[in-house]
Amino acid sequence: MPAAQPASGGGQSSPIASAPTPTASTSTASTHPAPGLLDALETRNNLLGDMGGLRSGLAAVGISYGINETSEVLANVTGGLKTGPDYDGLTLLSVGLDTDKAFGWHGGTFNVSALWIHGRNLSLDNLGVADGRIIQTPSGIEAERSFRLWEAWFDQATSSGNADIKIGQQSLDQEFITSTYTTLFMNTMMGWPALPSYDMYAGGPAYPLSSLGVRVRGTRGPFTGLLGVYDDNPPGGSFSDDDQLRGAEREGVDFNFNTGALVIGEVQFALNQPSTGQNVAPGTPPAGLPGTYRIGAWFDSGGFPDQRTGADGLSLADPSGDGQTRLLRHDFALYTSDDQQIWHDAAGVRSLGMFARLMGAPGDRNEISFSTNLGLSLKAPLRSRPGDSFGIGYGLARVSSEASALDQDRRLFSGNQAIPIRSTESFIEVTYQAQVTPWWSVQPDFQYVFTPGGGIANPDASTPDDTVRIANEAIIGLRTSITF
Repeated sequence: MPAAQPASGGGQSSPIASAPTPTASTSTASTHPAPGLLDALETRNNLLGDMGGLRSGLAAVGISYGINETSEVLANVTGGLKTGPDYDGLTLLSVGLDTDKAFGWHGGTFNVSALWIHGRNLSLDNLGVADGRIIQTPSGIEAERSFRLWEAWFDQATSSGNADIKIGQQSLDQEFITSTYTTLFMNTMMGWPALPSYDMYAGGPAYPLSSLGVRVRGTRGPFTGLLGVYDDNPPGGSFSDDDQLRGAEREGVDFNFNTGALVIGEVQFALNQPSTGQNVAPGTPPAGLPGTYRIGAWFDSGGFPDQRTGADGLSLADPSGDGQTRLLRHDFALYTSDDQQIWHDAAGVRSLGMFARLMGAPGDRNEISFSTNLGLSLKAPLRSRPGDSFGIGYGLARVSSEASALDQDRRLFSGNQAIPIRSTESFIEVTYQAQVTPWWSVQPDFQYVFTPGGGIANPDASTPDDTVRIANEAIIGLRTSITF
């Protein structure tokens, strides 16, 4: 399911980075005495530093690598199918090659990354996500345990740098439907939103999955346009069978072409961005408050299950029907994702930003017809800790009208008026990320989920009335991320 960029990646704080960033040697030679080991650990960008010149030596010939470990403990203290804690972790390994430095080919970049997903999964163990319970899962790194290829692509930029094309195995959440501010948060849907997570095949080509495809990007002034065409179904199964461990997909090498094409496009407008001219001092703040506004859409040529009606034209809840789901041709969605800084101090160190992301899709062929993420992100909430961040976020997922109508049909045909009618699920998240060193962050987190699953019944309840819906869930967690 959804993903994001590592606590260190691009200044963003979620756990996944697409490609390693070359790191210069952290040698501190100067006229002053060399710092002690502790001083070096506190200032270097990576725990292992330059590794005796290995990192800088490889960078000189165009090779960069990254190792990032994210570990967390999450526990639901109320609600769910049962309460209790779980540990889960993610190790991201990535290697990049700058073809200009390597062999004089200007503008080319190779990238390969792999994921080691380990530990347990709170959503599966306690919250019942596999049974259609909670929709907006609490962790963006939860996934099936495996060691798998993630991305493998080549990107070629033009000589001007204003356009580039990327070809290969790609994860859409690295470039499309993104938000700078949402990556602070731990909830899955703050990274890859709820709507594509449930409406695309297998949740779409997003962490921990990816698909073969082509993406073109061009920039002119404050505008950037992206257009991508990808295989729409990473595991290759039916819509109702999206197992991440299916066959070769266990290792991330099941290159499926049998379902359909996913086309996605996005236009971005960057407002008041920091100046980068030759005569501008580094770090000079923009004249106004910066923001980025994105609008986009995706279209899938595959077949999608009708949320209410079977192939025989009867309701899927009708006992006289054959129970075979009707497939509808094609699917699409529209979205906007906007970030805007609304305050910064005179030094440009402390700042407050707000974000809003909204998505909509047809209700007849999608379980989720609308989702949104809203919130605030405060950089340097404490003056003495400029690297820390504090955030308050909100997410909502609306079950489509046709899926709710199927619940009403189940009431009608069963005669059981206690069957819940699904509506919306929402959550709030409060989080604080402490940047202990440039390579190590620690993040306590609290989430509260309202009407899990949109108001689904608890299968373990002993009575068949409305009081057996799964109770609201309070989830606490602690995440730590280390860049080696």
